[in-house]
Amino acid sequence: QTATFAFDDLTMVWQHRSWGQAVDPKYPWGATIYGDKGTLKLSVQGYDFVPRGSGDEIHRDVTYELEEYPEDKTEKDLERHVAPAIRYHMIDFLNAVASRGKPVADIQEGHISSASCILANLSMQLGRSLTWDAEKEQVVGDDEANQLLSRPYRIPWIHPTPDTV
Repeated sequence: QTATFAFDDLTMVWQHRSWGQAVDPKYPWGATIYGDKGTLKLSVQGYDFVPRGSGDEIHRDVTYELEEYPEDKTEKDLERHVAPAIRYHMIDFLNAVASRGKPVADIQEGHISSASCILANLSMQLGRSLTWDAEKEQVVGDDEANQLLSRPYRIPWIHPTPDTV
């Protein structure tokens, strides 16, 4: 599945693959960001930044802290490849609570990411491009698509809106 998100100053292509060879075997579950300052390849395993023009390439691997967190070796439900990333998000969140600031992965960022994936799947299901109004949180001029953004609720529950929360 490939989805293209066209913004005023950015075009983003999301490709979701479940079969076949990874485009980059070093980053089978990762992202590649092409920017005006260089290219960033990243995953929960680490990242590589290759600058455009002059400058040094930067490489970082994830740090497994198995001596400090020995339970990471034995916890049966832990996905070891994401444990360090999750831990850093938890630490960042707790620091944000303590400082009354925003975490790196703010809830609004999570909402935007989730909504983008939902809209990509909806576009594929309907077989057409969608135009999203982020302010109204509606697909522009597409009643069928908007109907698919929510589902019927059991009485007395209703789908929340800004007026009902």
